Amino acid sequence: MLPQLKTYLNSIYPISGDAWQHIHPLFTPAVLKKGENFISEGQTARTMAFLQSGVVRAFYRNLQGIEYNKHFFTPNCFIGGYSSLITGRPNTIIQQALTDCEIYTASYTAFTALYDQHPDLERAARRLAEYYFADKEHREIELVLLDAGQRYKLFKKQHPGLDQLIPQYHIASYLGVTPTQLSRIRKKLSAANLCT
Repeated sequence: MLPQLKTYLNSIYPISGDAWQHIHPLFTPAVLKKGENFISEGQTARTMAFLQSGVVRAFYRNLQGIEYNKHFFTPNCFIGGYSSLITGRPNTIIQQALTDCEIYTASYTAFTALYDQHPDLERAARRLAEYYFADKEHREIELVLLDAGQRYKLFKKQHPGLDQLIPQYHIASYLGVTPTQLSRIRKKLSAANLCT
């Protein structure tokens, strides 16, 4: 019955029982294996998914092939090439499983087709888009105003336990530092904690 998805949607905006009866059949269980992409660069997005378990990273590559992590998705959230979904243009941000993931996939077109019939669902979707916009803005400010140590502390607060699940070089990329710099930051914080 997808209880996690139902709880998640209700946490954003209360969804009526009638709307849920139309939402539920749209989602199909699937497994995303570690290292597998949910969406690749250049692909036109058609599908969205609810992440029930596991970790997915969103990243892009520059012309030299260097990867930059933009976001980590953890359980109870939606994944998908959002810009591509709403514009119909090829996707630029790759989404890749960092662990084995359990997901529920749905057609974005079928999902959004319910908006006219169920305004509560449309309101939830709007609030979710607003949340992602605000989160993106905060992330951009953090990269400019906070030093690397502060960004790492904030990362640990926002993603508790994630640093134990994924390689440190992925965290370094997300923070905008090298793996060596991250190692120094971790050692410094560990030493400071021992002294307190």
